[in-house]
Amino acid sequence: MPKSKRDKKISLTQTKRKGLELKQRLIDDIRECANKYKRIFLFSVHNMRNMQLKDVRQEWNHSRFFFGKNKVMALALGRTAEDEFKDDLHKLSKHLRGQTGLLFTNKTKEDVLKFFDDYRIKDYARSGNQATQTVVIETGPVPEFSHSMEPQLRKLGLPTTLNKGVITLLREYQVCEKDDTLTPEQARILKLFGHQMADFHISVEGMYTPEGELELFNDRPEPIVPPKIQIKAKLQDEDSIRIEDNDDEEESIDEDEDDT
Repeated sequence: MPKSKRDKKISLTQTKRKGLELKQRLIDDIRECANKYKRIFLFSVHNMRNMQLKDVRQEWNHSRFFFGKNKVMALALGRTAEDEFKDDLHKLSKHLRGQTGLLFTNKTKEDVLKFFDDYRIKDYARSGNQATQTVVIETGPVPEFSHSMEPQLRKLGLPTTLNKGVITLLREYQVCEKDDTLTPEQARILKLFGHQMADFHISVEGMYTPEGELELFNDRPEPIVPPKIQIKAKLQDEDSIRIEDNDDEEESIDEDEDDT
């Protein structure tokens, strides 16, 4: 009797070995960078976007970023005073949690803080993000959308109707309130109306100095956001206003890259 394909056994030995080799190479790379560069900066990423992070890496190609493998990075630095690679590096490894990473560079503290304090890229908020302000849509006609969009807008909860072929909002509609956790519907409405609430940025949280000391920074300056805003639709092309099921999916971090 022929065996089912489901019964086929696959050896994971080679896969496991490759994974261990990648981790060991990452540890070696981090330790090599600790010797090569003068300073190590601890950073955290907000509203993660793979493309923007790649752009930052390209602009800072004179330095080296490590991101996405906190446990391995902590192992490379040392988790305790007994196994740390350099004096007091274990204090830095304790702060590797969540969306954090390491920047190895010869740039000064002032250069690093100025660049990352100023580097912010607007983007659309996603489901699960926290609303940074209350957003209200004005009442009245919405000629920016074709009449075929009206059923979809109504399905999202907007009080719309067709008036002589033009989508019309019957009354003022509050999309979200400040500090709300955005639902998929709220995130899609914000995107449809062209309101970019998310803000990709990297905040620098600490620095390991050439003298072997760890300096932690206070909260970095944040831009002033109006607590409430009234919006109306912006003219967009059909592709940008199309409602897709995967609009709010997070990009995955490729952990097979040796410098992620």
